[in-house]
Amino acid sequence: MKKKKLIVSVIAACVVIASINLFPGALGLGRLSAAEIDKIVYHPLNPLSPQEIEEAAAIIRNSQYGSKDLYFSEIKLEEPDKQKVWAWDDKGGAMLPREATFTLVKGNKPYEGTVDLDKDKVVYWKEVKTGWPLYVEWGQTEAIVEKDKDAVAALAKHGITDLSKVTFADGPLGDYGPKLTPPGSRLAMSVPRPKIEGAVNNFAHPMDGLAFLVDLNAKKVLKIYDTGNPPVPTDPNDYTKVIKTSRTDQIKPLIISQPKGASFSVKGSSVDWQNWKFHFRLDPRVGPMVSTVSYTENGNKRKVMYEGGLGGMMVPYGDPDAAWLYKIFMDAGEYGVGLSTRTLNAGSDVPKNATLFDAAINNTEGKATVIKNAFALFERYADPEWSHNGDARERRELVLRAVATIGNYDYVLDWVFLQNGSIKLMTGATGLAQVKAVETKTMDDKTAVRDTRNGKLVDTNIVAPTHQHIFSYRLDLDVDGESNSVGEILPKAVSVANPEFARSEMITVEKTYKVEQEAIQKFDPDKIVLVTNTSKENKLGYATGYQVMPYAGGTHPFVEEPLFTKTDYVLKRAEFINNHIWVTPYKKDELYSEGKYTTHNTDTGLGLWTQQNRNIENKDTVVWLTTGTTHVMRAEEFPIMPTEWVTAMIKPFNFFNETPTLDLPKVE
Repeated sequence: MKKKKLIVSVIAACVVIASINLFPGALGLGRLSAAEIDKIVYHPLNPLSPQEIEEAAAIIRNSQYGSKDLYFSEIKLEEPDKQKVWAWDDKGGAMLPREATFTLVKGNKPYEGTVDLDKDKVVYWKEVKTGWPLYVEWGQTEAIVEKDKDAVAALAKHGITDLSKVTFADGPLGDYGPKLTPPGSRLAMSVPRPKIEGAVNNFAHPMDGLAFLVDLNAKKVLKIYDTGNPPVPTDPNDYTKVIKTSRTDQIKPLIISQPKGASFSVKGSSVDWQNWKFHFRLDPRVGPMVSTVSYTENGNKRKVMYEGGLGGMMVPYGDPDAAWLYKIFMDAGEYGVGLSTRTLNAGSDVPKNATLFDAAINNTEGKATVIKNAFALFERYADPEWSHNGDARERRELVLRAVATIGNYDYVLDWVFLQNGSIKLMTGATGLAQVKAVETKTMDDKTAVRDTRNGKLVDTNIVAPTHQHIFSYRLDLDVDGESNSVGEILPKAVSVANPEFARSEMITVEKTYKVEQEAIQKFDPDKIVLVTNTSKENKLGYATGYQVMPYAGGTHPFVEEPLFTKTDYVLKRAEFINNHIWVTPYKKDELYSEGKYTTHNTDTGLGLWTQQNRNIENKDTVVWLTTGTTHVMRAEEFPIMPTEWVTAMIKPFNFFNETPTLDLPKVE
């Protein structure tokens, strides 16, 4: 297995160099020995290399489980034991076992399993009985619809007789109960969209009133929904062309200069910056993940978080039309944030001083696809860190960024590290609106009230339905160690006994959550929710801790409630959207807020796990933060939406003895 481990290490070593080909040979790394490379770049949580992805697929195909009709949803790292990873991170040592976990479809049935890359064998294989893996059947509905006589007749009724002039948008139906989505089924909605010659913005030309329910296993159309025939908007709405105005040529170059280089160092996928140390990788399902996060104070390495990343994500639309049934998008669990990650544009997606990194994911054939410049790492000025009476210090932030294009939306996913020990989890939404065709041209039309019942008119004959962007972050915090407790500090006003002047006083009421159900809650802006280590104290005698904040600011209304009635199937699919804070004891296989298999399934995640009401006091716990926005469209967001942000945050609370940035230099 020495050869395989050398390949992994060379891949990681290449990542150190910004904007350069990821593969061995490009950098002349042959002059380094395997031992030297391993010492520089190895980390137990390094993502699978392209070679490892393809090797895992080949092992599966050549095993007793292989067949010609396999297609792969995910092939990714099977994480080693958490305790062993922390031990390696603390002291180094031998490489840990290298395994790959996978989900695939074989003979119209889903399976999951594990490959031992050290032993070249499948060590776990199991049929998935409920739900389905990530949706990777893009475009399969088109041929099925075009072969159905009734579907072709319905298209002709809507003026489509030349099938070469239409394409189909499709997606998994989700779960609408056993009658519409029976167990074991693999259903998708297929919605026609006319091809407009020369069109760049395909989302600006919706064809509404017609949709097809398709059985992907049986390869047939189950039902045709024909509810109307509004005019198809034909305005190009081309957002890619620069529309010159008087200010276009007035903007001058903005040059970000770091003449002495960046303040961070990178070895493989591990980053050191301003007392912070962390590892990062791209997960096919949830996208960017950071791990083994620590903060060094006076030479003492202090654990903060074992692993953090998206636990789940939902973008539900509020239009009840049949064509919109599948538009309750579970972007992570159905489509894969990592699988949708794209190349970053230096100077626009990220500043030109960014250091760029490639990443590798699998395709359905089990081959590796390299996303060039998938990650960016950069520093930025971020206002004063502190200031008083003319004495001030600069706040500097380190940003780890990736962008995923999931259908019409692009999501900017940032991990922002601050010198004072805080971490911001910033999510930006930009891209194109999901829209529908209507008869209404302006709000003065008689049809306007009817056509805008579930959305807002954004252009002639175009309505953008109201929707929500809901994100769940899984944070495996290990504050000064794995044994943590979670509780709250609630400031409140009480009456003063026998007052002379003041009639009230402010006090704080503290509480520790003993079990899971006690910790489940809505976001309360007055309440401080803390993860603490009761065995560690700062110099004042407080337990060291971190505050967790589901909402620390945003540019759209915060998601206080999911906008669905209590009987809606949406609430049964993902119970994480009902509350903003959840706490569970650490369990290796509890990774996704809505559960592992989202499609055609009810909640098998937080809603199910927390029913056990397990003990969470002085345990290795995981905090789940739900954040997001409610999006009521406005004219300024069409044809393309300026980036809108929502921020969650964790910050030290008595973790330090004093202001942790007293050592920052004065700016000359």
